[in-house]
Amino acid sequence: MTSRESASFTLPTRRGFLASGAALAGASVAAGASSASATSASGHGAGGGEWPPGPGKANTAQRADAELRAILREIDPHRIRHTVETLVGFGTRHTLSTQTDPHRGIGAARDWIKAQLDEYAAASGGRMTVDVQSYVQPPASRIPVPTQISNVRATLRGSDEPNRIYLVSGHYDSRVTDVLNGTSDAPGADDDASGVAVSMELARVMATRRPRTTLVFVAVAGEEQGLYGSNFMAQSYAAAGADIQGMLNNDIVGSSTADDGTRDRRSVRLFARGVANPPTDDDLARIAVGGENDSAARELARFVTEVSTRDVTGMDVRVIYRLDRFLRGGDNLSFLQAGFPAAIRFTEPNENFDHQHQDVRVENGVQFGDLPQFCDFDYIAGVARVNGAAMWSLSAAPGTPRNVKVNTTSLTNDTTLTWTLDPAAASYEVVWRPTTEPLWTHRINVGKVGTATVDLSKDNVIFGVRAIGPQGHRSPAAFPLPG
Repeated sequence: MTSRESASFTLPTRRGFLASGAALAGASVAAGASSASATSASGHGAGGGEWPPGPGKANTAQRADAELRAILREIDPHRIRHTVETLVGFGTRHTLSTQTDPHRGIGAARDWIKAQLDEYAAASGGRMTVDVQSYVQPPASRIPVPTQISNVRATLRGSDEPNRIYLVSGHYDSRVTDVLNGTSDAPGADDDASGVAVSMELARVMATRRPRTTLVFVAVAGEEQGLYGSNFMAQSYAAAGADIQGMLNNDIVGSSTADDGTRDRRSVRLFARGVANPPTDDDLARIAVGGENDSAARELARFVTEVSTRDVTGMDVRVIYRLDRFLRGGDNLSFLQAGFPAAIRFTEPNENFDHQHQDVRVENGVQFGDLPQFCDFDYIAGVARVNGAAMWSLSAAPGTPRNVKVNTTSLTNDTTLTWTLDPAAASYEVVWRPTTEPLWTHRINVGKVGTATVDLSKDNVIFGVRAIGPQGHRSPAAFPLPG
C-alpha cells in the first residue's frame, strides 16, 4: 500500500451541506482583501443565492501565533533606516564600481553587509551561518569587462526539516541613468537598499529563533546589469537539488508616496506569475483544465494574503497576477527560470520614476535621484512584517503537498483528489473557490488521508489541497493536475 493509497475520505452528499454551506460560502478570506462574499455577483446564479452550492466552511485568515506576533513586534524602522542610510553612504554600489576601496563602492557595501550578518549570526547559537557567494562574470550584456559578482547570504538552519528552504531577497547594487556608469553617485535608497533592509532586518530578528525549516536571507548583486547575481545563486541551488518551496523578492519597497504626492502607507503590491513563457509541462497540464491562474507562485501569493492580514502586519497585500511591471523585472525571475516555481515579488504601490535609475540632480526645481529622503522607513518596516509573517508561517507549516492529482478517468459529478502523505502533516484540507474568485472561499478538513472525494463537480470550481500541521499551521495550497 503506497502513501497515496493508505487512507481515504469521502464527504456525504452536498445536499446535507446546503443549509450550512450556503450560509458560510463566500466569507472574507482576509481582512481588507477582496474575495467572495454574500453580495458577490460572481458567486450568484440568475435566481439569486450562492452558486455553486457546496460543502465546507468559509475559508478564513490564518491566525498568527504568539511567536509570530513577537517576531513582528521586534522589526525596527530605526534599524531599517540605519541600513538604508549606511548603504547610501557608500556613494555608489554599481556592479562595475570599485571593489577594493574600504569606504566607497560595491566592495565596501558587500563587506559591511557581511559584517552585519555575522553580528546577527553570533546570537544564533551556531544555527545561522553567513557566506559570500562569488564568481567572475565574463563580458556580457551590460558587463564590458570580467567582473566579480558577490551575493551575501545568511542561512538559518531548520530544526526539523532543514532540507526545506524559504528565501527572502533584495539586491544591493545600484545605478544611475547610464547603466554602465560605475563612478557617479548612485544612492539606490529605494532601489534597492529598501529590499536589502527587509532581508537583513528579518535575519536579525529571526537569528535567535528556531524555525522548523531552513530560512535564507540574501543580498544579491548584479541585478541592475541583468539579474546576474540571483541567476548564479538560483542555478547553484538547482544544481545542488535544493528544495526551495518559496522565494520572496523585495525590490523597490521603500516609498509610500506616488509621483503626484498621494500617499498609501498600507498597500504593498505582490506580483505573481501564472504561465511561464514558454509554458512548462506543468503549465500546459494546468492550462488544459483551466488552471492557468493556479501556478505555484499564485498559490504562494494567496498564502501570503492569508497570513499577513492588516490586523497582523498593519498592511494590505495587493496581489497582481503578473510576473512584474511593464518593462521591468527582478530577481524572482532567476529562481523561476531555475525551476523554483514559487517565486514572487513585492513592490511599493505607486512608484516615482524621478527617484529610480536617475542621475542625482535638480532640474526646474525638481529633485531627481534615489535618495533616502524619499523613503518611508515605517512603511519599509510594514513590508518587512508582511515578509516575516510569510516566512515564519511557511516554516511553521508542513510543506506544500506533492503529487496532487484530480481523477479525470471518467465522467462524474463529484471530484476525487489524491496526494502523497507528508509525515509532518497532522491533517489535510481540500480548498475550493468559484472559478471567477481570486482567493479560496471554502475549506474542508478531510483528516490525515491521501485521497478525498468531494460531492462537488470539478467542472464548476477550482480545487486545491493544503497540509495542516499539529498546531494548525496551513501550507500553501497545491493545484491538482489531471491524473
